Amino acid sequence: MNLETKWLEDFVALANTRSFSASARQRHVTQPAFSRRIRALEQAVDVTLVDRSTTPVGLTPEGQLFLVTARNLVEQLNESLSHLRGLSIANEALDIVAAHSLALSFYPPWISRLQKGLGELPTRLVAMNVGEAIHVLREGNCDLMLAYYDPFATMQLDAEVFPSFSIGKVNMLPVSLPDEQGKPLFSLQQDSSIPYLSYTQGAFLGRSVRMLLKNDPLRMKLRTVYETAMAEGLKGMVLQGVGVAWIPDFCIREELKGGRLVRAGDPSWDIPLEIRLYRCSMVHKPGVERLWRQMMKLPRDFLQA
Repeated sequence: MNLETKWLEDFVALANTRSFSASARQRHVTQPAFSRRIRALEQAVDVTLVDRSTTPVGLTPEGQLFLVTARNLVEQLNESLSHLRGLSIANEALDIVAAHSLALSFYPPWISRLQKGLGELPTRLVAMNVGEAIHVLREGNCDLMLAYYDPFATMQLDAEVFPSFSIGKVNMLPVSLPDEQGKPLFSLQQDSSIPYLSYTQGAFLGRSVRMLLKNDPLRMKLRTVYETAMAEGLKGMVLQGVGVAWIPDFCIREELKGGRLVRAGDPSWDIPLEIRLYRCSMVHKPGVERLWRQMMKLPRDFLQA
């Protein structure tokens, strides 16, 4: 039998409230996600625990028996963990998911700056692609999501359900390794074909580059020689002199400053991007609510990295 502790906690909450919506709020998840977790628990124990035909919902006879076991397990586990960790809810870390490039290069200086305005802020950060991050946010399995803003609304995030703060503006730059004279080894202005380091099809940053090149003759000269979903991967290949790539400027500041990378094209080829911090308004975790209120009081220019 493969049981998750959160399913037991969900079941105890449902037994107390007799309401899926109220229990979801109490458990800081969306109602659809909460309902799926109760179904998963029933599948794991192979018994119907909840009588959904009544209002408010009730427990089946099997559910009433299982409730005793669930409560005992949850109480014993919580007591043991509290003793081991000595942690309070007030110091509970916020779970944040972020696009890989943001997690590696943007997040550390940004969170350091934010903590100077708000004080200590315990967080847990997980890097993943944007599609996965959105799924995790929708399911209520994270508190916050750090991602590039999508002006074409392909992420399909309702602004009322998933409010956001704008926390940074960056540019994607076409860059190349320099030659011995400090000029780009590969230039967007060269007449011959250009070895191109591309983002994979599903990568968010790749879509931004494709939109830039969609109706431009330059795309006919670009010869794809390497693909990856991560900006840091492209950066590594550019530094090896393999080709040209569009990379967010915060990922390559030191390399540009030190002359290890140079622009492969003038600023007309730059792609402006906005970075936002998202939350789900249907999830009311105290730490998230507190952070959101504090951020609303800060000047907008302070939030911008």
